Amino acid sequence: TPDSDNFGSGDEFYIGTTTTTPKLVIKQDGNVGIGTTSPGAQLEVAGTVKTTGQAYFTETTLSFNATQTWDVATNQVTRVVPTANVTFSAPTNQIDGAFYSLMIEQDGTGGRTGSWNTVFKWAAATAPTLTTTASAKDIFVFRSDGTNMYEVGRQLNVS
Repeated sequence: TPDSDNFGSGDEFYIGTTTTTPKLVIKQDGNVGIGTTSPGAQLEVAGTVKTTGQAYFTETTLSFNATQTWDVATNQVTRVVPTANVTFSAPTNQIDGAFYSLMIEQDGTGGRTGSWNTVFKWAAATAPTLTTTASAKDIFVFRSDGTNMYEVGRQLNVS
């Protein structure tokens, strides 16, 4: 039996003292809020988050396309193996303040070059030249402002 600190509103569930100051809310759409009454994501926390384990994003692999698309909502840490020269389009679903990682791994043939949409902003305003050795790996890390991808790190020919 729920006590007086647990109450619902329609298909929503609250734990706390009132609907305006709950400790936890589960909304009708499945979003969970801790310290907020209107979570805008599957989990939204208003306050400090502490973990004793690792926080990470599972690496995904993009399907290669000569005009490479990158949906960062589902591919925050990703890799792609070009099988031809590639032009990277503007990533979709960027979030202001988010960090994204891209590893470009040459296929067994190598020799693949890359070019970049203008939303990619490079250190010293100079886009990198991909390592073209067969099976070579280049890694890039970006910070987004919601529109542009600002390079914060690169490692070329990682082995």
